[in-house]
Amino acid sequence: MTQNGHVFRGPGGSIRIERDALAALVVTAAELVDGARVRRPRRGLDVVVADGRARVSLELAARYGAVLPELAAGVQRSVSHALTRSAGLTVDAVDVAIEELER
Repeated sequence: MTQNGHVFRGPGGSIRIERDALAALVVTAAELVDGARVRRPRRGLDVVVADGRARVSLELAARYGAVLPELAAGVQRSVSHALTRSAGLTVDAVDVAIEELER
C-alpha cells in the first residue's frame, strides 16, 4: 500500500490526494495493459511519495502466452503516465514483479 499521500499547496489552499486514491490509480493503470492483473493490491503494492516524486513496486499476475518483458514494460509505462498525468507526480521508478501466470 502507499506510504503517504501527495499534497499540492497553492495560494487558494492545499489539495491532498490520499494514499488509497494513488493506489487505485496505479491498479487501474496497470490493469489497462492487456494480460496484466495486480496481485494482492493491499499487500503486493507499494507507492512511496516524497517531494512530488513517486516510486512504485507492484506484483502482477500475467496471462499465459503474454511476452512477459513486454507486458511488464507496458505496465511501467501505463503506471508512470497515469501518476504523471493524473496526480502531477514525477515517477522515479515502477518496479514490477511477475509472480504468477493465469489462463
